[in-house]
Amino acid sequence: MSARKKKYKLLLINPVGKRKAGLVLSHESIYPPMALGVIAALTPEHWEVEILDENFTPFEFKDADLVGFTSLTSTVTRCYDIAREYRKNKIPTVIGGIHASMLPGEASRYVDTVVVGEAEDTWGQVIADFEKNRLQQFYRSKLPSMDRSVSPRIDLYHPDYNFGSVQTTRGCPMKCEFCSVHTFNGSKYRLRPVDRAVEDFIAIDKDFVYLVDDNFAGYSKASRRHALEFLKGITERKSTKFWAGSTSMNIAGDEELLKYMQLSGCKMVFLGIESELVDQLQQANKNVNLKIGVDHFAEVYRKIHAHQISIMGAFIFGLDNDTPETMRRRTDYILDSELDMMQVTVLTPLPGTLLYDRFKEEGRLLYTNYPDDWDRYNYIDLVFKPQKMSEEEFNAAAVENWERMYNLKNIKRKFLQTLKLTKNAETATFALSSNIQFHNFFLNEFADPADILTGINSLLKPK
Repeated sequence: MSARKKKYKLLLINPVGKRKAGLVLSHESIYPPMALGVIAALTPEHWEVEILDENFTPFEFKDADLVGFTSLTSTVTRCYDIAREYRKNKIPTVIGGIHASMLPGEASRYVDTVVVGEAEDTWGQVIADFEKNRLQQFYRSKLPSMDRSVSPRIDLYHPDYNFGSVQTTRGCPMKCEFCSVHTFNGSKYRLRPVDRAVEDFIAIDKDFVYLVDDNFAGYSKASRRHALEFLKGITERKSTKFWAGSTSMNIAGDEELLKYMQLSGCKMVFLGIESELVDQLQQANKNVNLKIGVDHFAEVYRKIHAHQISIMGAFIFGLDNDTPETMRRRTDYILDSELDMMQVTVLTPLPGTLLYDRFKEEGRLLYTNYPDDWDRYNYIDLVFKPQKMSEEEFNAAAVENWERMYNLKNIKRKFLQTLKLTKNAETATFALSSNIQFHNFFLNEFADPADILTGINSLLKPK
């Protein structure tokens, strides 16, 4: 008879930055912590695993044998603060995620162990070394095959998340200046086994799912075929869930893929448009959009709408050559376009990006008291010197444009436009809800989508 293994407790912590800024809009729009769900799934059965999620529960010290963190740049300062509490109590701490992977030397000053890269081929060794009392300071992962991917422990997520999330691919061959995905996840698409991704989608007990891939359709024949098989798999299982995901404008040229996106329940695609100006797209290395051509963006929107799918257009304020006037014109473009949802954030030079390296070399970073200043790197605060305006001019222009963009009059108008273009009330209502979340965040005002929809319906009634 084999000896019974000792029981251990693993506490995984999902931190929230002190400023509560960035893309966290409300409980209706935040993502479940998939990275921690994956770590939990990779942990042996003789370990008890708990996720402490600050999106819902403020941190209070809990005893554990090992404490793990994952973190974005804007939340890493909070990670370090919590880790300090455990190190004072002689409880080992380990951190992974994109920020720690970009700056492992920094992370190692605040946490006992740093996992650099993806966890699938290192976490088992971390656990084995812990049990033998010989944890290393660093574990470095190569890019593991997606054949080794596991289904996250969604049973450990807080029940109040409004939607679930699924990953079907990792990596991106594009090298946009402001993005670190190709550095962290590699510059090639790695495709997860379709049947596993479909099972994860079906297993989610929410009505809405977000595909967390950076581009679920990709650019290659292989990635396109993989996406199509995934969508057909969902359709064949007769799923009634709605879903959304990030992709690129090249999706508009693929009628078959759009058809199965619609059949499988897609209600929104997230397109990183960034700017309507060619010189800014060139500076940002946004080559896909340049290939499509700015003059053809409207055609892309129309082809997607024809399949009853709405579009969230993501734009950036603060690109080189931006002035208060170009920011106003960008808002004009967004409001006049057939885009349904509007996300406009501040250019943010994150560690691991070409942009960060360039701004550092040019001496344009404003906040460099790290790690305390990392919570400013949240897509809302300006953390660099703009090229053609003062910081005060930029901040005033950003607030002015957010107020224009997210005022309720324009949100109502966008809803009616989406309803007309997609001819689908569910799609239009989904877009309305998303825009109101942005209204609530950027303007710090609470508006209820249901109340606004009631008002819109009163406008639609015949006099």
